[in-house]
Amino acid sequence: MGFIDNANRAVARSVVGKYFRLEGSGHPLERKDARFFTEFRAGLATFFAMAYIISVNSTILSDTGGTCVCPPDSMSDLCATNEEYLLCVQVVKRDLVTATAAISALTSFCMGLFANMPIALAPGMGLNAYFAYTVVGFHGSGMVPYEVALTAVFVEGFVFVGLTVLGIRQWLARAIPASIKLATGVGIGLYLTIIGLAYSAGIGLITGAVSTPLELAGCKQEFMDETGVCPGSYKMRNPTMWIGIFCGGVLTVMLMLYRVKGAIIFGILLVSIISWPRNTEVTYFPKTPLGNDSFDFFKKVVTFHPIQKTLAVQEWNVSQYAGQFGLAFITFLYVDILDCTGTMYSMARYCGAIDERTQDFENSGIAYTIDAMGVTIGSLFGCSPVTAYIESGAGISEGGKTGLTAMFTGLCFFIAIFFAPIFASIPPWATGCTLVIVGSLMAQSAKDINWRYMGDSIPAFLTIAVMPFTYSIAYGLIAGICSYILINTLVFIIEKTSGGRVVPPNKDEKEPWTWRLPGGFLPPWVQRVFSGRKREPESDGIAAGQISENSSTHNTSGEKHYIQDKQAAGEKIM
Repeated sequence: MGFIDNANRAVARSVVGKYFRLEGSGHPLERKDARFFTEFRAGLATFFAMAYIISVNSTILSDTGGTCVCPPDSMSDLCATNEEYLLCVQVVKRDLVTATAAISALTSFCMGLFANMPIALAPGMGLNAYFAYTVVGFHGSGMVPYEVALTAVFVEGFVFVGLTVLGIRQWLARAIPASIKLATGVGIGLYLTIIGLAYSAGIGLITGAVSTPLELAGCKQEFMDETGVCPGSYKMRNPTMWIGIFCGGVLTVMLMLYRVKGAIIFGILLVSIISWPRNTEVTYFPKTPLGNDSFDFFKKVVTFHPIQKTLAVQEWNVSQYAGQFGLAFITFLYVDILDCTGTMYSMARYCGAIDERTQDFENSGIAYTIDAMGVTIGSLFGCSPVTAYIESGAGISEGGKTGLTAMFTGLCFFIAIFFAPIFASIPPWATGCTLVIVGSLMAQSAKDINWRYMGDSIPAFLTIAVMPFTYSIAYGLIAGICSYILINTLVFIIEKTSGGRVVPPNKDEKEPWTWRLPGGFLPPWVQRVFSGRKREPESDGIAAGQISENSSTHNTSGEKHYIQDKQAAGEKIM
Protein backbone atom coordinates (compact mmCIF):
# COMPACT_ATOMS: atom_id res chain seq x y z
CA MET A 1 0.00 0.00 0.00
CA GLY A 2 2.91 2.33 0.67
CA PHE A 3 4.15 1.89 -2.90
CA ILE A 4 0.68 2.53 -4.32
CA ASP A 5 0.16 5.64 -2.19
CA ASN A 6 3.57 7.01 -3.13
CA ALA A 7 2.94 6.26 -6.82
CA ASN A 8 -0.47 7.94 -6.66
CA ARG A 9 1.06 11.07 -5.15
CA ALA A 10 3.90 11.10 -7.69
CA VAL A 11 1.53 10.82 -10.64
CA ALA A 12 -0.79 13.46 -9.14
CA ARG A 13 2.08 15.96 -8.92
CA SER A 14 3.13 15.30 -12.52
CA VAL A 15 1.87 16.93 -15.72
CA VAL A 16 -0.42 13.92 -16.18
CA GLY A 17 -1.98 14.44 -12.76
CA LYS A 18 -2.65 18.11 -13.38
CA TYR A 19 -4.09 17.49 -16.86
CA PHE A 20 -6.54 14.90 -15.54
CA ARG A 21 -7.12 16.84 -12.31
CA LEU A 22 -6.16 14.05 -9.92
CA GLU A 23 -6.43 14.70 -6.21
CA GLY A 24 -3.24 16.37 -5.02
CA SER A 25 -2.37 17.75 -8.46
CA GLY A 26 -2.84 21.36 -7.36
CA HIS A 27 -5.39 22.01 -10.11
CA PRO A 28 -8.06 24.44 -8.83
CA LEU A 29 -10.75 22.01 -10.04
CA GLU A 30 -9.08 18.76 -8.99
CA ARG A 31 -11.45 15.85 -8.47
CA LYS A 32 -11.78 14.55 -4.96
CA ASP A 33 -10.50 10.98 -4.42
CA ALA A 34 -9.30 10.71 -8.05
CA ARG A 35 -6.13 8.60 -7.86
CA PHE A 36 -4.07 6.94 -10.58
CA PHE A 37 -4.37 3.33 -9.42
CA THR A 38 -8.06 3.76 -8.64
CA GLU A 39 -8.57 4.98 -12.21
CA PHE A 40 -6.64 1.95 -13.49
CA ARG A 41 -8.84 -0.41 -11.49
CA ALA A 42 -11.98 1.41 -12.63
CA GLY A 43 -10.88 1.13 -16.27
CA LEU A 44 -10.48 -2.62 -15.88
CA ALA A 45 -13.92 -2.88 -14.27
CA THR A 46 -15.54 -1.02 -17.15
CA PHE A 47 -13.73 -3.17 -19.68
CA PHE A 48 -14.71 -6.45 -18.06
CA ALA A 49 -18.32 -5.28 -17.83
CA MET A 50 -18.21 -4.36 -21.55
CA ALA A 51 -16.03 -7.19 -22.86
CA TYR A 52 -19.09 -9.20 -23.89
CA ILE A 53 -19.68 -6.68 -26.69
CA ILE A 54 -16.70 -8.10 -28.60
CA SER A 55 -18.40 -11.42 -29.12
CA VAL A 56 -22.05 -10.32 -28.94
CA ASN A 57 -21.71 -7.50 -31.48
CA SER A 58 -19.78 -9.68 -33.93
CA THR A 59 -22.39 -12.42 -33.60
CA ILE A 60 -25.32 -10.06 -34.19
CA LEU A 61 -23.78 -8.16 -37.11
CA SER A 62 -22.50 -11.31 -38.81
CA ASP A 63 -26.11 -12.50 -39.03
CA THR A 64 -26.47 -9.95 -41.83
CA GLY A 65 -24.02 -11.97 -43.89
CA GLY A 66 -21.90 -8.84 -44.34
CA THR A 67 -20.47 -8.63 -47.83
CA CYS A 68 -21.02 -12.34 -48.51
CA VAL A 69 -23.24 -13.05 -51.52
CA CYS A 70 -25.94 -15.71 -51.30
CA PRO A 71 -26.28 -17.62 -54.60
CA PRO A 72 -29.75 -17.35 -56.22
CA ASP A 73 -30.34 -21.10 -55.95
CA SER A 74 -29.99 -20.89 -52.15
CA MET A 75 -32.23 -17.87 -51.56
CA SER A 76 -35.17 -20.05 -50.54
CA ASP A 77 -33.67 -20.67 -47.09
CA LEU A 78 -31.49 -17.51 -47.13
CA CYS A 79 -28.33 -19.63 -47.43
CA ALA A 80 -28.90 -21.08 -43.97
CA THR A 81 -27.50 -24.41 -45.26
CA ASN A 82 -25.07 -23.19 -47.91
CA GLU A 83 -21.66 -24.28 -46.60
CA GLU A 84 -19.63 -21.91 -48.79
CA TYR A 85 -21.74 -18.94 -47.72
CA LEU A 86 -21.56 -19.88 -44.04
CA LEU A 87 -17.77 -20.16 -44.23
CA CYS A 88 -17.72 -16.63 -45.65
CA VAL A 89 -19.93 -15.49 -42.76
CA GLN A 90 -17.42 -17.00 -40.30
CA VAL A 91 -14.72 -14.77 -41.80
CA VAL A 92 -17.05 -11.77 -41.48
CA LYS A 93 -17.63 -12.64 -37.84
CA ARG A 94 -13.86 -12.75 -37.17
CA ASP A 95 -13.55 -9.41 -39.00
CA LEU A 96 -16.17 -7.92 -36.72
CA VAL A 97 -14.42 -9.21 -33.58
CA THR A 98 -11.37 -7.18 -34.62
CA ALA A 99 -13.48 -4.21 -35.74
CA THR A 100 -15.50 -4.08 -32.51
CA ALA A 101 -12.40 -4.19 -30.31
CA ALA A 102 -10.58 -1.63 -32.49
CA ILE A 103 -13.33 1.01 -32.62
CA SER A 104 -14.07 0.55 -28.91
CA ALA A 105 -10.37 1.05 -28.15
CA LEU A 106 -10.07 4.17 -30.30
CA THR A 107 -13.21 5.96 -29.14
CA SER A 108 -12.84 5.11 -25.44
CA PHE A 109 -9.20 6.23 -25.39
CA CYS A 110 -10.04 9.50 -27.16
CA MET A 111 -12.97 10.13 -24.82
CA GLY A 112 -10.64 9.89 -21.83
CA LEU A 113 -7.76 11.81 -23.37
CA PHE A 114 -9.64 14.75 -24.86
CA ALA A 115 -12.88 14.98 -22.84
CA ASN A 116 -11.47 13.75 -19.49
CA MET A 117 -14.62 11.78 -18.74
CA PRO A 118 -14.77 8.16 -17.40
CA ILE A 119 -17.18 7.10 -20.17
CA ALA A 120 -16.36 4.24 -22.54
CA LEU A 121 -17.80 3.82 -26.02
CA ALA A 122 -18.48 0.84 -28.28
CA PRO A 123 -20.99 -0.25 -30.95
CA GLY A 124 -24.36 0.09 -29.25
CA MET A 125 -26.57 -2.79 -28.21
CA GLY A 126 -30.08 -2.33 -29.56
CA LEU A 127 -28.85 -0.27 -32.48
CA ASN A 128 -26.78 -3.22 -33.67
CA ALA A 129 -29.89 -5.43 -33.53
CA TYR A 130 -31.91 -2.83 -35.48
CA PHE A 131 -29.06 -2.59 -38.00
CA ALA A 132 -28.77 -6.37 -38.37
CA TYR A 133 -32.35 -7.62 -38.25
CA THR A 134 -34.38 -4.69 -39.62
CA VAL A 135 -32.21 -2.56 -41.89
CA VAL A 136 -30.03 -5.29 -43.46
CA GLY A 137 -31.98 -8.34 -42.31
CA PHE A 138 -30.86 -11.90 -41.68
CA HIS A 139 -28.44 -12.81 -44.46
CA GLY A 140 -29.36 -9.63 -46.30
CA SER A 141 -33.14 -10.07 -46.35
CA GLY A 142 -33.96 -6.59 -44.98
CA MET A 143 -34.50 -3.09 -46.39
CA VAL A 144 -31.06 -2.39 -47.85
CA PRO A 145 -27.78 -4.25 -48.45
CA TYR A 146 -25.07 -4.26 -45.79
CA GLU A 147 -22.94 -1.76 -47.73
CA VAL A 148 -25.79 0.76 -48.06
CA ALA A 149 -26.62 0.49 -44.35
CA LEU A 150 -23.00 1.31 -43.50
CA THR A 151 -23.28 4.38 -45.75
CA ALA A 152 -26.28 5.55 -43.69
CA VAL A 153 -24.25 5.12 -40.50
CA PHE A 154 -21.30 6.99 -42.04
CA VAL A 155 -23.48 9.99 -42.97
CA GLU A 156 -25.22 9.94 -39.59
CA GLY A 157 -21.88 10.44 -37.84
CA PHE A 158 -21.15 13.63 -39.78
CA VAL A 159 -24.64 14.98 -39.07
CA PHE A 160 -23.93 14.32 -35.38
CA VAL A 161 -20.76 16.40 -35.62
CA GLY A 162 -22.77 19.28 -37.07
CA LEU A 163 -25.39 19.08 -34.31
CA THR A 164 -22.62 19.09 -31.71
CA VAL A 165 -20.73 22.03 -33.23
CA LEU A 166 -23.97 24.05 -33.28
CA GLY A 167 -24.62 23.18 -29.64
CA ILE A 168 -27.95 21.45 -30.30
CA ARG A 169 -27.04 18.18 -28.55
CA GLN A 170 -25.68 20.02 -25.50
CA TRP A 171 -28.74 22.26 -25.26
CA LEU A 172 -31.06 19.25 -25.59
CA ALA A 173 -29.41 17.51 -22.64
CA ARG A 174 -29.49 20.68 -20.54
CA ALA A 175 -33.07 21.62 -21.43
CA ILE A 176 -34.62 18.28 -20.42
CA PRO A 177 -36.58 18.87 -17.17
CA ALA A 178 -34.73 18.01 -13.96
CA SER A 179 -37.03 15.17 -12.87
CA ILE A 180 -36.74 13.47 -16.27
CA LYS A 181 -32.95 13.74 -16.13
CA LEU A 182 -32.93 12.15 -12.69
CA ALA A 183 -35.37 9.53 -13.93
CA THR A 184 -33.09 8.77 -16.87
CA GLY A 185 -30.42 7.55 -14.46
CA VAL A 186 -32.93 5.35 -12.66
CA GLY A 187 -34.34 4.02 -15.93
CA ILE A 188 -30.87 3.20 -17.20
CA GLY A 189 -30.21 1.42 -13.92
CA LEU A 190 -33.28 -0.77 -14.48
CA TYR A 191 -32.29 -1.21 -18.12
CA LEU A 192 -28.91 -2.48 -16.92
CA THR A 193 -30.72 -4.80 -14.53
CA ILE A 194 -32.81 -6.28 -17.36
CA ILE A 195 -29.63 -6.87 -19.37
CA GLY A 196 -27.94 -8.45 -16.37
CA LEU A 197 -30.85 -10.80 -15.70
CA ALA A 198 -31.46 -11.85 -19.32
CA TYR A 199 -29.65 -14.42 -21.46
CA SER A 200 -27.83 -12.32 -24.05
CA ALA A 201 -25.48 -10.54 -21.63
CA GLY A 202 -26.59 -11.77 -18.21
CA ILE A 203 -27.27 -14.72 -15.96
CA GLY A 204 -30.42 -15.95 -17.74
CA LEU A 205 -32.86 -15.48 -14.86
CA ILE A 206 -35.61 -14.03 -17.06
CA THR A 207 -36.83 -14.56 -20.62
CA GLY A 208 -39.52 -13.23 -22.92
CA ALA A 209 -42.78 -15.15 -23.02
CA VAL A 210 -46.01 -15.38 -25.02
CA SER A 211 -48.80 -14.87 -22.50
CA THR A 212 -46.69 -12.58 -20.32
CA PRO A 213 -44.04 -10.01 -21.36
CA LEU A 214 -41.39 -11.53 -19.07
CA GLU A 215 -41.15 -14.83 -17.29
CA LEU A 216 -38.89 -16.57 -14.80
CA ALA A 217 -36.30 -18.67 -16.60
CA GLY A 218 -33.00 -20.05 -15.36
CA CYS A 219 -32.92 -23.16 -17.55
CA LYS A 220 -30.39 -24.21 -20.15
CA GLN A 221 -30.96 -23.06 -23.71
CA GLU A 222 -31.58 -26.61 -24.97
CA PHE A 223 -34.54 -27.03 -22.59
CA MET A 224 -36.39 -23.94 -23.84
CA ASP A 225 -39.45 -24.54 -25.99
CA GLU A 226 -39.96 -23.05 -29.46
CA THR A 227 -41.19 -19.74 -27.98
CA GLY A 228 -38.10 -19.32 -25.81
CA VAL A 229 -39.89 -20.15 -22.54
CA CYS A 230 -38.51 -22.47 -19.86
CA PRO A 231 -40.83 -25.39 -18.96
CA GLY A 232 -41.78 -25.37 -15.29
CA SER A 233 -39.72 -28.41 -14.33
CA TYR A 234 -36.52 -26.87 -15.71
CA LYS A 235 -36.80 -23.37 -14.25
CA MET A 236 -33.98 -22.23 -11.96
CA ARG A 237 -32.00 -25.39 -12.80
CA ASN A 238 -29.21 -23.82 -14.84
CA PRO A 239 -25.92 -24.14 -12.88
CA THR A 240 -24.34 -21.23 -14.77
CA MET A 241 -27.03 -18.94 -13.36
CA TRP A 242 -26.23 -20.02 -9.79
CA ILE A 243 -22.49 -19.60 -10.38
CA GLY A 244 -23.22 -16.08 -11.59
CA ILE A 245 -25.48 -15.29 -8.63
CA PHE A 246 -23.19 -16.53 -5.89
CA CYS A 247 -19.68 -15.95 -7.30
CA GLY A 248 -20.44 -12.92 -9.46
CA GLY A 249 -23.19 -11.41 -7.31
CA VAL A 250 -23.26 -12.31 -3.62
CA LEU A 251 -19.47 -12.57 -3.33
CA THR A 252 -19.00 -9.24 -5.13
CA VAL A 253 -21.53 -7.52 -2.86
CA MET A 254 -19.84 -8.88 0.26
CA LEU A 255 -16.46 -7.64 -0.96
CA MET A 256 -18.00 -4.25 -1.70
CA LEU A 257 -19.56 -4.11 1.76
CA TYR A 258 -16.10 -4.47 3.27
CA ARG A 259 -14.63 -2.00 0.75
CA VAL A 260 -12.32 -4.51 -0.88
CA LYS A 261 -10.60 -2.88 -3.83
CA GLY A 262 -11.27 -4.49 -7.19
CA ALA A 263 -14.36 -6.34 -5.96
CA ILE A 264 -16.16 -6.13 -9.30
CA ILE A 265 -13.14 -7.30 -11.29
CA PHE A 266 -12.53 -10.19 -8.90
CA GLY A 267 -16.11 -11.44 -9.26
CA ILE A 268 -16.02 -11.32 -13.06
CA LEU A 269 -12.64 -13.06 -13.28
CA LEU A 270 -13.61 -15.78 -10.80
CA VAL A 271 -16.76 -16.74 -12.71
CA SER A 272 -14.88 -16.66 -16.04
CA ILE A 273 -12.10 -18.96 -14.80
CA ILE A 274 -14.67 -21.39 -13.36
CA SER A 275 -16.50 -21.42 -16.71
CA TRP A 276 -13.55 -22.09 -19.03
CA PRO A 277 -12.87 -25.83 -18.40
CA ARG A 278 -14.86 -27.91 -20.91
CA ASN A 279 -15.94 -31.01 -19.00
CA THR A 280 -18.15 -29.25 -16.45
CA GLU A 281 -21.82 -28.32 -16.13
CA VAL A 282 -20.96 -24.61 -16.16
CA THR A 283 -18.60 -24.58 -19.13
CA TYR A 284 -18.72 -21.74 -21.62
CA PHE A 285 -17.57 -24.21 -24.30
CA PRO A 286 -20.10 -27.05 -24.53
CA LYS A 287 -19.31 -29.88 -26.97
CA THR A 288 -21.56 -28.60 -29.71
CA PRO A 289 -20.60 -27.18 -33.12
CA LEU A 290 -20.85 -23.64 -31.72
CA GLY A 291 -19.02 -24.58 -28.53
CA ASN A 292 -16.28 -26.35 -30.49
CA ASP A 293 -15.84 -23.32 -32.73
CA SER A 294 -15.64 -21.00 -29.72
CA PHE A 295 -13.17 -23.29 -27.95
CA ASP A 296 -10.97 -23.54 -31.03
CA PHE A 297 -10.85 -19.75 -31.13
CA PHE A 298 -10.21 -19.61 -27.36
CA LYS A 299 -7.24 -22.01 -27.64
CA LYS A 300 -5.38 -19.62 -29.92
CA VAL A 301 -5.00 -17.26 -26.92
CA VAL A 302 -2.96 -14.71 -28.89
CA THR A 303 -3.85 -13.99 -32.49
CA PHE A 304 -4.56 -11.06 -34.78
CA HIS A 305 -7.26 -11.38 -37.41
CA PRO A 306 -7.02 -8.57 -40.00
CA ILE A 307 -10.27 -7.15 -41.34
CA GLN A 308 -10.76 -8.73 -44.75
CA LYS A 309 -14.38 -8.35 -45.88
CA THR A 310 -15.91 -5.40 -43.97
CA LEU A 311 -13.31 -2.61 -44.30
CA ALA A 312 -14.57 0.56 -46.07
CA VAL A 313 -17.23 -1.21 -48.13
CA GLN A 314 -19.77 1.66 -48.24
CA GLU A 315 -22.00 1.87 -51.32
CA TRP A 316 -22.56 5.49 -52.32
CA ASN A 317 -24.99 4.88 -55.16
CA VAL A 318 -28.14 4.67 -53.04
CA SER A 319 -30.61 5.94 -55.64
CA GLN A 320 -32.48 2.64 -55.91
CA TYR A 321 -32.76 2.48 -52.10
CA ALA A 322 -33.57 6.18 -51.54
CA GLY A 323 -36.67 5.66 -49.39
CA GLN A 324 -35.26 2.81 -47.29
CA PHE A 325 -31.93 4.63 -46.97
CA GLY A 326 -33.68 7.74 -45.66
CA LEU A 327 -35.75 5.74 -43.17
CA ALA A 328 -32.68 3.91 -41.87
CA PHE A 329 -30.72 7.18 -41.61
CA ILE A 330 -33.46 9.02 -39.68
CA THR A 331 -34.00 6.09 -37.33
CA PHE A 332 -30.28 5.77 -36.59
CA LEU A 333 -30.13 9.52 -36.01
CA TYR A 334 -32.98 10.00 -33.55
CA VAL A 335 -32.40 6.78 -31.61
CA ASP A 336 -28.66 7.41 -31.30
CA ILE A 337 -29.00 11.07 -30.34
CA LEU A 338 -31.45 10.31 -27.53
CA ASP A 339 -29.72 7.11 -26.45
CA CYS A 340 -26.18 8.50 -26.37
CA THR A 341 -27.13 11.92 -25.01
CA GLY A 342 -29.14 10.35 -22.19
CA THR A 343 -26.41 7.83 -21.37
CA MET A 344 -23.61 10.40 -21.34
CA TYR A 345 -25.60 12.78 -19.18
CA SER A 346 -26.50 10.04 -16.69
CA MET A 347 -22.92 8.78 -16.46
CA ALA A 348 -21.68 12.35 -15.97
CA ARG A 349 -24.19 12.83 -13.15
CA TYR A 350 -23.28 9.45 -11.68
CA CYS A 351 -19.62 10.47 -11.35
CA GLY A 352 -20.55 13.91 -9.96
CA ALA A 353 -19.50 15.91 -13.03
CA ILE A 354 -22.72 17.86 -13.62
CA ASP A 355 -22.71 21.63 -13.11
CA GLU A 356 -26.07 22.33 -11.48
CA ARG A 357 -26.03 25.95 -12.63
CA THR A 358 -25.82 25.20 -16.35
CA GLN A 359 -27.04 21.57 -16.27
CA ASP A 360 -24.09 20.57 -18.44
CA PHE A 361 -20.98 18.50 -17.86
CA GLU A 362 -17.33 19.18 -18.47
CA ASN A 363 -16.17 19.14 -22.09
CA SER A 364 -19.59 17.99 -23.27
CA GLY A 365 -18.98 19.36 -26.77
CA ILE A 366 -15.75 17.39 -27.07
CA ALA A 367 -17.40 14.24 -25.69
CA TYR A 368 -20.30 14.43 -28.15
CA THR A 369 -17.91 15.13 -31.04
CA ILE A 370 -15.79 12.07 -30.20
CA ASP A 371 -18.95 9.95 -30.12
CA ALA A 372 -20.07 11.36 -33.48
CA MET A 373 -16.70 10.76 -35.14
CA GLY A 374 -16.70 7.26 -33.64
CA VAL A 375 -19.96 6.54 -35.47
CA THR A 376 -18.40 7.49 -38.81
CA ILE A 377 -15.07 5.72 -38.26
CA GLY A 378 -16.83 2.63 -36.94
CA SER A 379 -18.86 2.38 -40.14
CA LEU A 380 -15.58 2.21 -42.08
CA PHE A 381 -14.69 -0.84 -39.98
CA GLY A 382 -18.07 -2.41 -40.81
CA CYS A 383 -19.79 -1.69 -37.47
CA SER A 384 -23.20 -0.31 -36.52
CA PRO A 385 -23.35 3.07 -34.67
CA VAL A 386 -20.99 3.63 -31.74
CA THR A 387 -22.45 5.05 -28.54
CA ALA A 388 -21.66 5.69 -24.88
CA TYR A 389 -22.04 2.60 -22.72
CA ILE A 390 -24.06 2.37 -19.53
CA GLU A 391 -21.57 -0.29 -18.39
CA SER A 392 -19.28 2.68 -17.73
CA GLY A 393 -21.17 2.78 -14.45
CA ALA A 394 -19.19 -0.30 -13.36
CA GLY A 395 -15.96 1.70 -13.52
CA ILE A 396 -17.50 4.75 -11.92
CA SER A 397 -18.76 2.54 -9.09
CA GLU A 398 -15.18 1.30 -8.73
CA GLY A 399 -14.05 4.90 -8.15
CA GLY A 400 -13.38 6.19 -11.68
CA LYS A 401 -13.71 9.96 -11.90
CA THR A 402 -11.43 11.11 -14.74
CA GLY A 403 -10.59 10.34 -18.34
CA LEU A 404 -7.87 7.92 -17.21
CA THR A 405 -10.63 5.38 -16.56
CA ALA A 406 -11.82 5.52 -20.19
CA MET A 407 -8.21 5.51 -21.46
CA PHE A 408 -7.39 2.33 -19.53
CA THR A 409 -10.61 0.78 -20.86
CA GLY A 410 -9.51 1.75 -24.37
CA LEU A 411 -6.08 0.21 -23.82
CA CYS A 412 -7.75 -3.01 -22.67
CA PHE A 413 -9.82 -3.08 -25.86
CA PHE A 414 -6.62 -2.49 -27.86
CA ILE A 415 -4.98 -5.47 -26.13
CA ALA A 416 -8.16 -7.43 -26.80
CA ILE A 417 -7.51 -7.05 -30.53
CA PHE A 418 -4.58 -9.43 -30.06
CA PHE A 419 -6.08 -11.45 -27.19
CA ALA A 420 -9.55 -11.64 -28.71
CA PRO A 421 -9.81 -15.41 -28.01
CA ILE A 422 -9.54 -14.71 -24.27
CA PHE A 423 -11.55 -11.52 -23.96
CA ALA A 424 -14.30 -12.75 -26.28
CA SER A 425 -14.70 -15.76 -23.99
CA ILE A 426 -15.92 -13.97 -20.86
CA PRO A 427 -19.34 -15.60 -20.33
CA PRO A 428 -22.39 -13.36 -19.93
CA TRP A 429 -23.20 -14.86 -16.52
CA ALA A 430 -19.86 -13.50 -15.29
CA THR A 431 -20.94 -9.90 -15.88
CA GLY A 432 -24.71 -10.20 -15.34
CA CYS A 433 -24.75 -9.61 -11.60
CA THR A 434 -22.28 -6.75 -11.96
CA LEU A 435 -24.82 -4.96 -14.15
CA VAL A 436 -27.53 -5.58 -11.56
CA ILE A 437 -25.32 -4.14 -8.79
CA VAL A 438 -24.54 -1.05 -10.85
CA GLY A 439 -28.25 -0.70 -11.62
CA SER A 440 -29.07 -0.67 -7.91
CA LEU A 441 -26.54 2.11 -7.31
CA MET A 442 -27.93 4.20 -10.16
CA ALA A 443 -31.50 3.79 -8.86
CA GLN A 444 -30.66 5.84 -5.77
CA SER A 445 -31.43 9.08 -7.61
CA ALA A 446 -35.16 8.19 -7.60
CA LYS A 447 -35.44 9.80 -4.17
CA ASP A 448 -34.58 13.22 -5.63
CA ILE A 449 -37.34 13.20 -8.25
CA ASN A 450 -40.12 15.69 -7.53
CA TRP A 451 -42.83 13.18 -6.62
CA ARG A 452 -45.02 15.90 -5.05
CA TYR A 453 -46.28 17.36 -8.34
CA MET A 454 -47.79 14.99 -10.92
CA GLY A 455 -46.71 17.15 -13.84
CA ASP A 456 -43.14 16.21 -12.90
CA SER A 457 -43.61 12.77 -11.35
CA ILE A 458 -45.74 11.04 -14.04
CA PRO A 459 -43.33 11.87 -16.92
CA ALA A 460 -40.43 10.82 -14.69
CA PHE A 461 -42.12 7.51 -13.87
CA LEU A 462 -42.86 6.85 -17.55
CA THR A 463 -39.20 7.48 -18.34
CA ILE A 464 -38.16 4.98 -15.69
CA ALA A 465 -40.70 2.34 -16.72
CA VAL A 466 -40.47 2.52 -20.51
CA MET A 467 -36.67 2.21 -20.70
CA PRO A 468 -36.39 -1.35 -19.34
CA PHE A 469 -39.79 -2.53 -20.60
CA THR A 470 -39.07 -1.52 -24.21
CA TYR A 471 -35.35 -2.32 -23.98
CA SER A 472 -34.57 1.20 -25.22
CA ILE A 473 -33.17 4.30 -23.53
CA ALA A 474 -34.40 6.41 -26.43
CA TYR A 475 -38.03 5.26 -26.11
CA GLY A 476 -37.98 6.01 -22.38
CA LEU A 477 -36.82 9.57 -23.03
CA ILE A 478 -39.42 10.00 -25.77
CA ALA A 479 -42.18 8.84 -23.39
CA GLY A 480 -41.00 11.12 -20.60
CA ILE A 481 -40.47 14.23 -22.71
CA CYS A 482 -43.71 13.89 -24.71
CA SER A 483 -45.84 13.25 -21.60
CA TYR A 484 -44.17 16.20 -19.83
CA ILE A 485 -44.97 18.52 -22.74
CA LEU A 486 -48.55 17.24 -23.05
CA ILE A 487 -49.46 17.41 -19.35
CA ASN A 488 -47.85 20.76 -18.60
CA THR A 489 -49.04 22.39 -21.82
CA LEU A 490 -52.65 21.42 -21.00
CA VAL A 491 -52.23 22.87 -17.50
CA PHE A 492 -50.86 26.09 -19.03
CA ILE A 493 -53.74 26.35 -21.53
CA ILE A 494 -56.41 25.73 -18.87
CA GLU A 495 -54.80 28.30 -16.57
CA LYS A 496 -54.66 30.96 -19.28
CA THR A 497 -58.17 30.37 -20.65
CA SER A 498 -59.65 30.49 -17.12
CA GLY A 499 -57.87 33.71 -16.30
CA GLY A 500 -55.71 32.01 -13.71
CA ARG A 501 -58.65 30.68 -11.70
CA VAL A 502 -58.26 26.95 -12.56
CA VAL A 503 -54.84 25.72 -11.52
CA PRO A 504 -53.60 22.56 -9.75
CA PRO A 505 -53.81 23.11 -5.96
CA ASN A 506 -50.10 22.40 -5.48
CA LYS A 507 -48.72 24.04 -8.61
CA ASP A 508 -46.29 25.97 -6.44
CA GLU A 509 -44.49 22.64 -5.88
CA LYS A 510 -43.72 22.23 -9.58
CA GLU A 511 -40.05 22.39 -10.52
CA PRO A 512 -39.31 25.52 -12.58
CA TRP A 513 -38.30 25.01 -16.20
CA THR A 514 -37.10 27.39 -18.88
CA TRP A 515 -35.31 27.05 -22.17
CA ARG A 516 -33.23 30.12 -21.25
CA LEU A 517 -30.57 28.14 -19.42
CA PRO A 518 -27.43 29.69 -17.92
CA GLY A 519 -24.64 29.54 -20.45
CA GLY A 520 -27.02 30.27 -23.34
CA PHE A 521 -28.07 28.20 -26.32
CA LEU A 522 -24.95 28.65 -28.42
CA PRO A 523 -21.88 26.52 -27.65
CA PRO A 524 -18.90 28.16 -25.85
CA TRP A 525 -16.76 28.51 -28.99
CA VAL A 526 -19.49 30.54 -30.75
CA GLN A 527 -19.92 32.75 -27.70
CA ARG A 528 -16.17 33.38 -27.64
CA VAL A 529 -16.19 34.36 -31.33
CA PHE A 530 -18.95 36.92 -30.83
CA SER A 531 -17.53 38.24 -27.55
CA GLY A 532 -14.01 38.58 -28.95
CA ARG A 533 -12.51 36.58 -26.06
CA LYS A 534 -9.96 33.90 -26.83
CA ARG A 535 -10.86 31.93 -23.72
CA GLU A 536 -13.64 31.98 -21.16
CA PRO A 537 -12.62 32.73 -17.58
CA GLU A 538 -12.28 29.62 -15.50
CA SER A 539 -15.03 30.76 -13.16
CA ASP A 540 -17.55 30.46 -15.99
CA GLY A 541 -17.64 26.73 -15.33
CA ILE A 542 -19.20 24.68 -18.07
CA ALA A 543 -19.37 27.61 -20.46
CA ALA A 544 -15.58 27.36 -20.55
CA GLY A 545 -15.73 23.59 -20.83
CA GLN A 546 -14.95 23.08 -17.16
CA ILE A 547 -16.87 22.04 -14.09
CA SER A 548 -17.82 24.78 -11.68
CA GLU A 549 -15.65 24.63 -8.59
CA ASN A 550 -18.68 24.38 -6.37
CA SER A 551 -20.75 22.09 -8.57
CA SER A 552 -20.97 19.29 -6.01
CA THR A 553 -21.41 21.46 -2.92
CA HIS A 554 -23.45 24.56 -3.81
CA ASN A 555 -26.58 23.21 -5.40
CA THR A 556 -30.11 22.57 -4.24
CA SER A 557 -30.47 20.23 -1.31
CA GLY A 558 -31.88 17.35 -3.35
CA GLU A 559 -29.18 17.57 -6.03
CA LYS A 560 -26.49 18.01 -3.38
CA HIS A 561 -27.50 14.83 -1.59
CA TYR A 562 -27.68 13.01 -4.93
CA ILE A 563 -24.09 13.90 -5.83
CA GLN A 564 -22.88 13.14 -2.30
CA ASP A 565 -24.65 9.76 -2.33
CA LYS A 566 -23.02 8.84 -5.64
CA GLN A 567 -19.60 9.88 -4.36
CA ALA A 568 -20.18 7.90 -1.19
CA ALA A 569 -21.17 4.87 -3.24
CA GLY A 570 -17.92 5.14 -5.12
CA GLU A 571 -15.95 5.44 -1.89
CA LYS A 572 -17.59 2.38 -0.41
CA ILE A 573 -16.47 0.29 -3.34
CA MET A 574 -12.93 1.61 -3.43
